[in-house]
Amino acid sequence: MSGALETISGQSYGAQQYKKLGTQTYTAIFSLTLFSIPLSVIWIYMGNILVFLGQDPAISHEAGRFMTYLVPTLVCYAVYDPLVRYFQSQSLVMPMFISSCGTLLLHVPLCWALVYKSGLNNLGGAIAMGISNWLNAIFLALYMMFSPSCAATRSPISLEMFHGIGEFFPICYPLCCNALDSYQIQNLKLLFSLCGIVLYSLLTTISTLFAIPYGVSAAASTRISNELGAGNPQAARIAAYGAVAMGVANGLICSSFLFATRRVFGYCFSNEKQVIDYVTTMAPLVCVNVISDSMQVVLSGVARGCGWQRTCSYVNLAAYYLVGIPVAAALGFWNQMRGRGLWMGIMVGALTQSVLMSIITSRANWEEEAKKARKRVGEETPGVSNGV
Repeated sequence: MSGALETISGQSYGAQQYKKLGTQTYTAIFSLTLFSIPLSVIWIYMGNILVFLGQDPAISHEAGRFMTYLVPTLVCYAVYDPLVRYFQSQSLVMPMFISSCGTLLLHVPLCWALVYKSGLNNLGGAIAMGISNWLNAIFLALYMMFSPSCAATRSPISLEMFHGIGEFFPICYPLCCNALDSYQIQNLKLLFSLCGIVLYSLLTTISTLFAIPYGVSAAASTRISNELGAGNPQAARIAAYGAVAMGVANGLICSSFLFATRRVFGYCFSNEKQVIDYVTTMAPLVCVNVISDSMQVVLSGVARGCGWQRTCSYVNLAAYYLVGIPVAAALGFWNQMRGRGLWMGIMVGALTQSVLMSIITSRANWEEEAKKARKRVGEETPGVSNGV
Protein backbone atom coordinates (compact mmCIF):
# COMPACT_ATOMS: atom_id res chain seq x y z
CA MET A 1 0.00 0.00 0.00
CA SER A 2 2.84 2.39 0.76
CA GLY A 3 3.92 1.99 -2.86
CA ALA A 4 1.24 4.54 -3.75
CA LEU A 5 3.69 7.17 -2.50
CA GLU A 6 6.08 6.22 -5.30
CA THR A 7 3.50 7.69 -7.66
CA ILE A 8 1.98 10.66 -5.84
CA SER A 9 5.04 11.75 -3.85
CA GLY A 10 7.45 11.22 -6.72
CA GLN A 11 5.29 13.25 -9.08
CA SER A 12 4.71 15.96 -6.46
CA TYR A 13 8.46 16.27 -5.99
CA GLY A 14 9.00 16.51 -9.74
CA ALA A 15 6.36 19.26 -9.90
CA GLN A 16 8.24 21.09 -7.10
CA GLN A 17 5.28 20.85 -4.74
CA TYR A 18 7.61 19.86 -1.95
CA LYS A 19 5.37 20.38 1.07
CA LYS A 20 2.98 17.76 -0.26
CA LEU A 21 5.56 15.03 0.38
CA GLY A 22 5.43 15.44 4.14
CA THR A 23 1.63 15.53 4.24
CA GLN A 24 1.35 12.51 1.95
CA THR A 25 3.76 10.61 4.18
CA TYR A 26 1.64 11.34 7.27
CA THR A 27 -1.46 10.24 5.38
CA ALA A 28 0.17 6.93 4.49
CA ILE A 29 1.41 6.32 8.05
CA PHE A 30 -2.07 6.96 9.47
CA SER A 31 -3.78 4.76 6.86
CA LEU A 32 -1.35 1.87 7.17
CA THR A 33 -1.50 1.95 10.97
CA LEU A 34 -5.26 1.48 10.75
CA PHE A 35 -4.84 -1.43 8.35
CA SER A 36 -2.25 -3.06 10.59
CA ILE A 37 -4.97 -3.69 13.20
CA PRO A 38 -6.95 -6.35 11.24
CA LEU A 39 -3.70 -7.74 9.85
CA SER A 40 -2.42 -8.15 13.41
CA VAL A 41 -5.47 -10.26 14.24
CA ILE A 42 -4.71 -12.51 11.25
CA TRP A 43 -1.10 -12.86 12.37
CA ILE A 44 -2.16 -13.78 15.90
CA TYR A 45 -4.30 -16.63 14.55
CA MET A 46 -1.78 -17.67 11.90
CA GLY A 47 -1.07 -20.98 13.62
CA ASN A 48 -4.69 -22.08 13.23
CA ILE A 49 -4.76 -20.79 9.65
CA LEU A 50 -1.71 -22.89 8.70
CA VAL A 51 -3.25 -26.00 10.24
CA PHE A 52 -6.40 -25.32 8.20
CA LEU A 53 -4.20 -25.12 5.06
CA GLY A 54 -2.87 -28.60 5.76
CA GLN A 55 0.49 -27.79 7.33
CA ASP A 56 2.08 -29.81 10.12
CA PRO A 57 0.34 -28.89 13.42
CA ALA A 58 3.54 -28.73 15.48
CA ILE A 59 5.31 -26.49 12.97
CA SER A 60 2.15 -24.40 12.53
CA HIS A 61 1.95 -23.84 16.28
CA GLU A 62 5.54 -22.58 16.41
CA ALA A 63 4.97 -20.40 13.36
CA GLY A 64 1.85 -18.97 14.98
CA ARG A 65 3.74 -18.06 18.17
CA PHE A 66 6.50 -16.48 16.08
CA MET A 67 3.97 -14.41 14.11
CA THR A 68 2.32 -13.21 17.31
CA TYR A 69 5.64 -11.84 18.55
CA LEU A 70 6.16 -10.25 15.13
CA VAL A 71 3.05 -8.04 15.46
CA PRO A 72 5.12 -5.03 16.69
CA THR A 73 7.20 -5.38 13.52
CA LEU A 74 4.03 -5.25 11.41
CA VAL A 75 3.00 -1.99 13.09
CA CYS A 76 6.54 -0.70 12.58
CA TYR A 77 6.27 -1.21 8.83
CA ALA A 78 3.23 1.09 8.81
CA VAL A 79 5.68 3.83 9.81
CA TYR A 80 8.88 2.63 8.16
CA ASP A 81 7.62 1.94 4.62
CA PRO A 82 6.09 5.43 4.07
CA LEU A 83 9.32 6.98 5.36
CA VAL A 84 11.31 4.91 2.87
CA ARG A 85 9.10 6.18 0.04
CA TYR A 86 9.46 9.73 1.34
CA PHE A 87 13.24 9.56 1.01
CA GLN A 88 13.11 7.53 -2.19
CA SER A 89 10.93 10.15 -3.91
CA GLN A 90 13.69 12.70 -3.32
CA SER A 91 16.53 10.31 -4.26
CA LEU A 92 17.86 10.59 -0.69
CA VAL A 93 19.31 7.09 -0.52
CA MET A 94 22.23 7.67 1.87
CA PRO A 95 20.07 8.10 5.01
CA MET A 96 18.37 4.79 4.26
CA PHE A 97 21.69 3.10 3.53
CA ILE A 98 23.33 4.35 6.72
CA SER A 99 20.28 3.49 8.80
CA SER A 100 20.07 -0.03 7.38
CA CYS A 101 23.78 -0.70 7.89
CA GLY A 102 23.70 0.60 11.46
CA THR A 103 20.61 -1.45 12.26
CA LEU A 104 22.19 -4.57 10.75
CA LEU A 105 25.33 -4.18 12.88
CA LEU A 106 23.13 -3.97 15.96
CA HIS A 107 20.69 -6.66 14.90
CA VAL A 108 23.22 -9.48 14.57
CA PRO A 109 24.48 -9.44 18.21
CA LEU A 110 21.00 -8.56 19.51
CA CYS A 111 19.44 -11.51 17.68
CA TRP A 112 22.21 -13.83 18.92
CA ALA A 113 21.70 -12.73 22.52
CA LEU A 114 17.91 -13.03 22.47
CA VAL A 115 17.88 -16.39 20.66
CA TYR A 116 20.75 -18.20 22.40
CA LYS A 117 21.33 -16.43 25.71
CA SER A 118 17.88 -15.34 26.89
CA GLY A 119 16.20 -18.73 26.54
CA LEU A 120 13.56 -17.31 24.19
CA ASN A 121 14.82 -19.35 21.22
CA ASN A 122 12.66 -18.65 18.13
CA LEU A 123 10.67 -15.96 19.90
CA GLY A 124 13.90 -14.10 20.62
CA GLY A 125 14.43 -13.76 16.88
CA ALA A 126 10.99 -12.19 16.45
CA ILE A 127 11.63 -9.76 19.30
CA ALA A 128 15.01 -8.83 17.83
CA MET A 129 13.40 -8.12 14.47
CA GLY A 130 10.87 -5.83 16.13
CA ILE A 131 13.53 -3.88 18.03
CA SER A 132 15.77 -3.51 14.99
CA ASN A 133 12.98 -2.41 12.67
CA TRP A 134 11.69 0.17 15.14
CA LEU A 135 15.21 1.58 15.57
CA ASN A 136 15.48 1.85 11.79
CA ALA A 137 12.12 3.65 11.57
CA ILE A 138 12.99 6.00 14.45
CA PHE A 139 16.29 6.97 12.84
CA LEU A 140 14.59 7.83 9.55
CA ALA A 141 11.87 9.78 11.36
CA LEU A 142 14.47 11.81 13.27
CA TYR A 143 16.38 12.48 10.05
CA MET A 144 13.18 13.68 8.41
CA MET A 145 12.40 15.97 11.35
CA PHE A 146 15.81 17.59 11.83
CA SER A 147 17.94 17.22 8.69
CA PRO A 148 18.44 20.30 6.48
CA SER A 149 18.10 17.98 3.46
CA CYS A 150 14.42 17.53 4.29
CA ALA A 151 13.67 21.18 5.09
CA ALA A 152 11.88 21.82 1.79
CA THR A 153 9.67 18.73 2.01
CA ARG A 154 9.05 18.76 5.75
CA SER A 155 5.55 19.85 6.76
CA PRO A 156 3.80 20.05 10.13
CA ILE A 157 1.35 17.37 11.19
CA SER A 158 -2.13 18.77 10.62
CA LEU A 159 -5.67 17.80 9.71
CA GLU A 160 -4.68 18.21 6.07
CA MET A 161 -3.29 14.68 6.13
CA PHE A 162 -6.87 13.36 6.37
CA HIS A 163 -7.78 15.22 3.19
CA GLY A 164 -5.16 13.18 1.31
CA ILE A 165 -6.82 9.85 2.10
CA GLY A 166 -9.06 10.26 -0.95
CA GLU A 167 -5.96 10.60 -3.12
CA PHE A 168 -4.02 7.82 -1.39
CA PHE A 169 -6.49 4.94 -1.41
CA PRO A 170 -7.48 4.89 -5.11
CA ILE A 171 -3.80 4.29 -5.92
CA CYS A 172 -2.80 2.09 -3.01
CA TYR A 173 -5.51 -0.55 -3.09
CA PRO A 174 -4.66 -1.80 -6.63
CA LEU A 175 -1.06 -2.09 -5.38
CA CYS A 176 -2.26 -4.77 -2.97
CA CYS A 177 -3.11 -6.81 -6.06
CA ASN A 178 0.16 -5.81 -7.73
CA ALA A 179 2.07 -7.13 -4.71
CA LEU A 180 0.45 -10.54 -5.11
CA ASP A 181 3.09 -11.48 -7.70
CA SER A 182 5.69 -11.13 -4.93
CA TYR A 183 3.86 -13.85 -3.01
CA GLN A 184 4.47 -16.47 -5.68
CA ILE A 185 7.43 -17.74 -3.65
CA GLN A 186 5.27 -18.10 -0.53
CA ASN A 187 2.57 -19.90 -2.53
CA LEU A 188 5.24 -22.13 -4.02
CA LYS A 189 6.55 -22.99 -0.54
CA LEU A 190 3.09 -24.09 0.55
CA LEU A 191 2.65 -26.23 -2.57
CA PHE A 192 6.13 -27.76 -2.16
CA SER A 193 5.41 -28.59 1.47
CA LEU A 194 2.17 -30.32 0.45
CA CYS A 195 4.15 -32.36 -2.08
CA GLY A 196 6.74 -33.26 0.52
CA ILE A 197 9.47 -31.65 -1.60
CA VAL A 198 12.17 -29.49 -0.02
CA LEU A 199 13.52 -26.99 -2.53
CA TYR A 200 14.15 -24.07 -0.23
CA SER A 201 17.69 -23.73 -1.57
CA LEU A 202 16.30 -22.71 -4.97
CA LEU A 203 13.59 -20.57 -3.39
CA THR A 204 16.21 -18.79 -1.31
CA THR A 205 18.29 -18.22 -4.44
CA ILE A 206 15.31 -16.70 -6.29
CA SER A 207 14.46 -14.47 -3.33
CA THR A 208 18.05 -13.26 -3.01
CA LEU A 209 18.46 -12.50 -6.71
CA PHE A 210 15.10 -10.69 -6.64
CA ALA A 211 16.73 -7.93 -4.55
CA ILE A 212 18.93 -6.77 -7.45
CA PRO A 213 16.19 -5.88 -9.97
CA TYR A 214 14.07 -4.56 -7.10
CA GLY A 215 16.68 -1.83 -6.60
CA VAL A 216 16.47 -0.98 -10.31
CA SER A 217 12.68 -0.98 -9.99
CA ALA A 218 12.75 1.50 -7.10
CA ALA A 219 15.12 3.79 -8.99
CA ALA A 220 12.94 3.58 -12.10
CA SER A 221 9.74 4.50 -10.26
CA THR A 222 11.49 7.48 -8.64
CA ARG A 223 13.04 8.81 -11.83
CA ILE A 224 9.93 8.30 -13.95
CA SER A 225 7.55 9.85 -11.42
CA ASN A 226 9.87 12.83 -10.95
CA GLU A 227 10.14 13.44 -14.69
CA LEU A 228 6.41 13.07 -15.30
CA GLY A 229 5.64 15.43 -12.43
CA ALA A 230 8.08 17.93 -13.91
CA GLY A 231 6.40 17.65 -17.33
CA ASN A 232 9.29 15.88 -19.10
CA PRO A 233 7.67 12.93 -20.95
CA GLN A 234 10.67 12.12 -23.12
CA ALA A 235 13.01 11.93 -20.13
CA ALA A 236 10.51 9.61 -18.44
CA ARG A 237 10.38 7.41 -21.55
CA ILE A 238 14.17 7.17 -21.72
CA ALA A 239 14.31 6.30 -18.01
CA ALA A 240 11.71 3.56 -18.50
CA TYR A 241 13.50 1.96 -21.44
CA GLY A 242 16.85 2.27 -19.68
CA ALA A 243 15.48 0.52 -16.59
CA VAL A 244 14.02 -2.29 -18.72
CA ALA A 245 17.39 -2.74 -20.45
CA MET A 246 19.09 -2.98 -17.06
CA GLY A 247 16.51 -5.54 -15.94
CA VAL A 248 17.12 -7.70 -19.01
CA ALA A 249 20.89 -7.45 -18.58
CA ASN A 250 20.66 -8.39 -14.91
CA GLY A 251 18.48 -11.40 -15.67
CA LEU A 252 20.83 -12.65 -18.40
CA ILE A 253 23.96 -12.22 -16.28
CA CYS A 254 22.53 -13.86 -13.15
CA SER A 255 20.91 -16.73 -15.04
CA SER A 256 24.09 -17.36 -17.07
CA PHE A 257 26.15 -17.61 -13.88
CA LEU A 258 23.57 -19.87 -12.26
CA PHE A 259 23.43 -22.16 -15.30
CA ALA A 260 27.23 -22.34 -15.56
CA THR A 261 27.51 -23.41 -11.91
CA ARG A 262 24.44 -25.64 -11.84
CA ARG A 263 26.43 -28.83 -11.13
CA VAL A 264 28.11 -27.41 -8.04
CA PHE A 265 25.60 -24.81 -6.88
CA GLY A 266 23.72 -27.32 -4.74
CA TYR A 267 26.75 -27.75 -2.47
CA CYS A 268 26.05 -24.29 -1.05
CA PHE A 269 23.06 -25.82 0.75
CA SER A 270 23.60 -29.56 1.12
CA ASN A 271 26.10 -32.40 0.71
CA GLU A 272 23.42 -34.97 -0.18
CA LYS A 273 23.82 -36.20 -3.73
CA GLN A 274 20.07 -36.51 -4.27
CA VAL A 275 19.52 -32.84 -3.41
CA ILE A 276 22.47 -31.68 -5.54
CA ASP A 277 21.30 -33.71 -8.55
CA TYR A 278 17.78 -32.34 -8.21
CA VAL A 279 19.09 -28.77 -8.05
CA THR A 280 21.09 -29.47 -11.21
CA THR A 281 18.04 -30.70 -13.10
CA MET A 282 15.95 -27.75 -11.92
CA ALA A 283 18.59 -25.13 -12.79
CA PRO A 284 17.39 -24.43 -16.39
CA LEU A 285 13.88 -23.67 -15.11
CA VAL A 286 15.27 -21.47 -12.37
CA CYS A 287 17.33 -19.54 -14.93
CA VAL A 288 14.22 -18.77 -16.98
CA ASN A 289 12.48 -17.71 -13.77
CA VAL A 290 15.34 -15.34 -12.91
CA ILE A 291 15.07 -13.62 -16.31
CA SER A 292 11.28 -13.26 -16.16
CA ASP A 293 11.35 -12.07 -12.53
CA SER A 294 13.99 -9.48 -13.35
CA MET A 295 11.85 -8.19 -16.20
CA GLN A 296 8.56 -8.08 -14.34
CA VAL A 297 9.85 -6.36 -11.21
CA VAL A 298 11.47 -3.58 -13.26
CA LEU A 299 8.32 -3.17 -15.36
CA SER A 300 6.32 -2.95 -12.13
CA GLY A 301 8.59 -0.07 -11.06
CA VAL A 302 7.84 1.69 -14.34
CA ALA A 303 4.14 1.17 -13.70
CA ARG A 304 4.32 2.63 -10.19
CA GLY A 305 6.12 5.69 -11.50
CA CYS A 306 3.40 6.26 -14.08
CA GLY A 307 0.43 5.47 -11.84
CA TRP A 308 -0.76 2.40 -13.76
CA GLN A 309 -1.65 0.54 -10.57
CA ARG A 310 -5.20 -0.37 -11.57
CA THR A 311 -4.19 -1.79 -14.96
CA CYS A 312 -1.28 -3.70 -13.48
CA SER A 313 -3.45 -5.20 -10.76
CA TYR A 314 -5.55 -6.86 -13.48
CA VAL A 315 -2.41 -8.09 -15.21
CA ASN A 316 -0.92 -9.54 -12.04
CA LEU A 317 -4.09 -11.27 -10.94
CA ALA A 318 -4.55 -12.79 -14.38
CA ALA A 319 -0.91 -13.82 -14.78
CA TYR A 320 -0.47 -15.54 -11.43
CA TYR A 321 -3.87 -16.47 -10.11
CA LEU A 322 -5.59 -17.36 -13.38
CA VAL A 323 -2.54 -18.77 -15.19
CA GLY A 324 0.52 -19.41 -13.01
CA ILE A 325 -0.83 -21.09 -9.89
CA PRO A 326 -3.51 -23.21 -11.67
CA VAL A 327 -0.90 -24.44 -14.16
CA ALA A 328 1.49 -25.17 -11.27
CA ALA A 329 -1.14 -27.16 -9.39
CA ALA A 330 -2.18 -29.03 -12.54
CA LEU A 331 1.35 -30.00 -13.55
CA GLY A 332 2.55 -30.68 -10.01
CA PHE A 333 -0.36 -32.73 -8.70
CA TRP A 334 -2.54 -33.97 -11.56
CA ASN A 335 0.33 -34.70 -14.00
CA GLN A 336 2.50 -35.96 -11.14
CA MET A 337 5.44 -33.77 -12.20
CA ARG A 338 5.83 -32.74 -8.56
CA GLY A 339 8.43 -30.01 -7.99
CA ARG A 340 9.28 -29.51 -11.66
CA GLY A 341 5.62 -29.05 -12.53
CA LEU A 342 5.06 -26.56 -9.72
CA TRP A 343 8.05 -24.51 -10.80
CA MET A 344 7.00 -24.58 -14.45
CA GLY A 345 3.60 -23.19 -13.51
CA ILE A 346 5.05 -20.26 -11.60
CA MET A 347 7.47 -19.68 -14.48
CA VAL A 348 4.55 -19.51 -16.93
CA GLY A 349 2.85 -16.95 -14.68
CA ALA A 350 5.96 -14.79 -14.52
CA LEU A 351 6.45 -14.95 -18.28
CA THR A 352 2.80 -14.05 -18.86
CA GLN A 353 3.10 -11.01 -16.64
CA SER A 354 6.36 -9.90 -18.25
CA VAL A 355 4.89 -10.11 -21.76
CA LEU A 356 1.72 -8.22 -20.84
CA MET A 357 3.60 -5.51 -18.96
CA SER A 358 6.06 -5.15 -21.85
CA ILE A 359 3.16 -4.57 -24.25
CA ILE A 360 1.61 -1.96 -21.94
CA THR A 361 4.93 -0.13 -21.53
CA SER A 362 5.75 -0.16 -25.25
CA ARG A 363 2.35 1.32 -26.11
CA ALA A 364 2.48 4.10 -23.49
CA ASN A 365 1.74 7.66 -24.56
CA TRP A 366 4.31 9.51 -22.47
CA GLU A 367 3.01 12.99 -23.30
CA GLU A 368 -0.41 11.96 -22.03
CA GLU A 369 1.14 10.40 -18.91
CA ALA A 370 2.91 13.68 -18.17
CA LYS A 371 -0.38 15.55 -18.45
CA LYS A 372 -2.05 13.09 -16.10
CA ALA A 373 0.79 13.49 -13.61
CA ARG A 374 0.54 17.29 -13.64
CA LYS A 375 -3.19 17.03 -13.17
CA ARG A 376 -2.70 14.58 -10.31
CA VAL A 377 -0.48 17.02 -8.42
CA GLY A 378 -2.89 19.89 -9.08
CA GLU A 379 -0.96 21.93 -11.61
CA GLU A 380 -1.97 23.40 -14.96
CA THR A 381 -0.71 21.43 -17.92
CA PRO A 382 -0.60 23.64 -21.01
CA GLY A 383 3.13 24.11 -20.83
CA VAL A 384 4.19 20.48 -20.62
CA SER A 385 7.61 20.23 -22.18
CA ASN A 386 8.83 17.55 -24.48
CA GLY A 387 11.90 16.89 -22.38
CA VAL A 388 14.35 18.42 -24.90
